[in-house]
Amino acid sequence: MSDINRTIENLLDDYAEALRDGCIPTFLKSLTREEAKRIASSRQFQDATEVARILNGVAFADKAVTSNVSLFISRVDARIASRLKKNKASSSARRGARAKPLTKTEKTEKPI
Repeated sequence: MSDINRTIENLLDDYAEALRDGCIPTFLKSLTREEAKRIASSRQFQDATEVARILNGVAFADKAVTSNVSLFISRVDARIASRLKKNKASSSARRGARAKPLTKTEKTEKPI
């Protein structure tokens, strides 16, 4: 993106690369005034960027869906594990607080 006064084709290549890498702001900052005016008035560039967006979306759609689902599942698993730990901790605390059951000999003995 360091070329000065790039052609529409070069600008489109740089745009597609920036879109893929997720650095569109860097691409926009790299434009000269002349290049910015050219792409703003070029219907060819606008159509080509729309195609690049669609292709980029299709190329990474499965990864985006998979990562979102896997993130969701991992969060659900973490919450389940957390709740299980809380339940175990609270039930063991309840067991320790209960009075010990009396044995038969303790029940039948009378105080003196």
